Amino acid sequence: MHAGPSGFHNAPVTRTLVITSAILTVAAGLRGRSHHLGLSYQDTLENLNIWKFIQSVFAFSSSPELIIGLYLLYYFRVFERQIGSNKYSVFVLFSLIVSTAFEVLALALLKDSRTRVAGPYGLIFASFIPFFFDIPVTSRFHMFGINFSDKSAIYFAGFQLLLCAWRSSFMPGICGALAGFLFRINAFGIRKLKFPKKITSVISRLFFSSASSSHASRANIRGNAHVRYAGRQRNHPSVGHIPMPEPPESSIAMLVSMGFNSSAARQALVQARNDINVATNILLEAQTQRKETSRATIKSGVRIQLAEIATSLMID
Repeated sequence: MHAGPSGFHNAPVTRTLVITSAILTVAAGLRGRSHHLGLSYQDTLENLNIWKFIQSVFAFSSSPELIIGLYLLYYFRVFERQIGSNKYSVFVLFSLIVSTAFEVLALALLKDSRTRVAGPYGLIFASFIPFFFDIPVTSRFHMFGINFSDKSAIYFAGFQLLLCAWRSSFMPGICGALAGFLFRINAFGIRKLKFPKKITSVISRLFFSSASSSHASRANIRGNAHVRYAGRQRNHPSVGHIPMPEPPESSIAMLVSMGFNSSAARQALVQARNDINVATNILLEAQTQRKETSRATIKSGVRIQLAEIATSLMID
């Protein structure tokens, strides 16, 4: 199963989440406070500590949880590429707020003194809802008489994370899944919301601009390399070349779910010999080239208009 090109290209929100979670987890570990992370009934309703609350939402309390949690957050960047960083930010904020509210409500009703596990469980398990409904199965296989798919590894990682601390981790996982389901059914019209452009532009300049440009350049290099390789293949066809089969509909659906046109996705898969990662790079390269061409055309038109205005003024 593929989540698109490697790295955080077109996924700046995911990059920020992964880095924030890793830094807070490592900082808590270095200070010897990992076992103090997490929320209990007393922490939420009797003795609220804002900093501990923030740490408990983003920082994991152990290394295994950190590894599995960051792997899942990194994989789920496919949703940010699919719906865009703005709407994905809404999904992240909604999932964290709603899942945390469910957890606080559950702690209040149960009055359980045991601490719930720390970490962005709400966001991770909310992401399993669109993962189940929107990510197609591209391959199936059998092992020990059991049917598996290319999505099984993600489910297995989520199952491990869900049961890492039994009841303390099970509750935030279920609350996260409920938050994801509410987002799925568009509760309160949440899927129509977007952050204002002024806010997103400021945040993009502060956090995302440099990293996005560097990732884009690396993706362009990979795309250019593949285009050159494909050109050599066309100029020097191999003897006895066997034509590739028609691209599978599941691969086309995967690329379409990431926001690409279906016909362009089909052509890219043919050019990439049905390698979905290479096809994604080809589509991203074409997308970047179209944007650059459009910008160059606009700049050229503006220059021509300015020259015409200056000429008319000189004539007058």
